[in-house]
This record gives sequence, C-alpha cells and structure tokens, in this order.
Amino acid sequence: MARYRESVCKQCRREGLKLFLKGERCMTEKCSFERRSYPPGQHGTRRGKFSEYGIQLREKQKAKRIYGILERQFSLYFKRAERKKGITGENLLRLLEQRLDNVVFRLGFASSRSFARQLVRHGHFSVNGKKTNIPSYSVKPGDCIEVRFESQDLKIVHDHVNKKDVKVPQWLNLDKNNLKGTVLSLPSREDIAVPVQEQLVVELYSR
Repeated sequence: MARYRESVCKQCRREGLKLFLKGERCMTEKCSFERRSYPPGQHGTRRGKFSEYGIQLREKQKAKRIYGILERQFSLYFKRAERKKGITGENLLRLLEQRLDNVVFRLGFASSRSFARQLVRHGHFSVNGKKTNIPSYSVKPGDCIEVRFESQDLKIVHDHVNKKDVKVPQWLNLDKNNLKGTVLSLPSREDIAVPVQEQLVVELYSR
C-alpha cells in the first residue's frame, strides 16, 4: 500500500496551518508548526504570492493531506463525486468522511487519522460484526463500527475514547461502554469540520 513516508509536520508547514496530523502532539509545544510556521526548504521563509492555479492546488493538497491519501486515490474519489447527484465538492468531502479510518477517528477511538488507519489495518475493528481491515472501506447509514472482542482490552483505545474533549459529529453515535459506533446518516457539509474550500478543488479538476 502506497503511503507518505516523510515527516508529516512538513505538510502542515507547507500548507501554512495546522492539519493536526499527529493528534495530541499538535496541541503541545513540541509541534513543529509552532516553532517553524514557514514552509520547509531552503527558501521557505520567502513566501511569495500564489497564482489562481496555485491557490486551487494548495486546497487540493490540503484535502489530500488531511485525509492521508495520495494523488491517484484522490482523483478516483473526485470522479466518483462527479458521477453522484448534487454538488460535486460536497460529494467529494462526504465520500472522504465515509472512509472507515476517518470514522474511527471521528468516533474518538484514535487521536489522528493516521493512527486510526493503523488500528484498522491491524484488524482491531469490525463493521456489522465482520472483521474489516481496509481503511478506505466506505461506511453507510445503519452500519455499526465496533472494536472487536479480541481488541477490547487495548488501553490506548480506552484512553482516547474516554477523553472529555472528544466531540462526535451528529451523523455518528458513540456507545462508549461497548466501544461501538453507529452511522446515523450521511454527513452534511456543516458536519464536516475540515478547513478546505472544496469549490477550489472542483475548479482545479475542471481546468
């Protein structure tokens, strides 16, 4: 499985804002963006003006990095979004939110999407009672996502899910006692709290 293997802190610095790719570390003074908020590289401190294309590109890169996917997979999501009825940009974000690794993160089982992806890949979760280790699995309304019986003693999962600052979006329901979550509906744009202007992504692919 292809994945980004370099420092994820560089991605936040490149986009000029915190993407919270390292979870709790991003909230501490150890965060690289706090110490060096300029782009990485030799000429990072010389931030110039972006062209229209550059602005659109940055929005696409930002969306890719937030959800932790690479170019080919992102373009496939966009093509699927185009084929659906409704607003293409919102369809795109909705498809990305429906990823199993994102849902595990949104339910509070993990501190970041990358950690959620690792938990899913290691087979710690089931969907509707069936073990599922595919991070890109697309959940649907009515689906039940739960920590498998064999993994319910994982201390790190209990620690994350019991934190008071975990805010579960309205389209999901969390049962902390049974380490179980349910998809109530598809997310609306208001439920998707990501700093992405999806229309700019659509404009980029429309060139």
